[in-house]
Amino acid sequence: MSAFATDLWRKLAAYEVGPRDAAFTFSQRLARENRWSAAHAARVLTEYKRFCYLAKTAGHPVTPSDAVDQAWHLHLTYSRDYWQRFCPDILEAELHHGPTAGGSTERTRYYDQYAATLASYEIAFGEPPPDDIWPTAHRRFVIDPLSFRVNPHDVVILPRGAVRFAGIAAGLALAAATAGLIWGG
Repeated sequence: MSAFATDLWRKLAAYEVGPRDAAFTFSQRLARENRWSAAHAARVLTEYKRFCYLAKTAGHPVTPSDAVDQAWHLHLTYSRDYWQRFCPDILEAELHHGPTAGGSTERTRYYDQYAATLASYEIAFGEPPPDDIWPTAHRRFVIDPLSFRVNPHDVVILPRGAVRFAGIAAGLALAAATAGLIWGG
């Protein structure tokens, strides 16, 4: 049976996270806190609900993508909603979020769980997960851990290509200035 035909999915799809009368919605907060567009945050929220579906039905431990994990973390801060409405009324189970204990064994365990989550997603929903929200296990656990969150008010962020270009431009400017001093007198 397709996930979409289940009562659990219907409840998840209809569920609005947070207070129903909030002027600043969960999805808006998710977008703001992650510097995402409203459309991307809405997609991540849908993927978070799909993750919760898998957590209840996959039959094995599941691991979220980083984007889905951001939605889960934010939902946990809406603690009354999460523990008093979402878990008992929608999931009909507790869904705990546990951190890794660290080390190579844990890294391997979460890598494997994430790969299994991606496979279970495709089986449950009849399509592969969107790769802009659910990257490959290699990307999630080998490449992306090198990234980190920064406050853009405190730093200037330049892509590597821009830094290389700036370095080359600065070198050429210095060479031109030096040549001008030597030959221009």
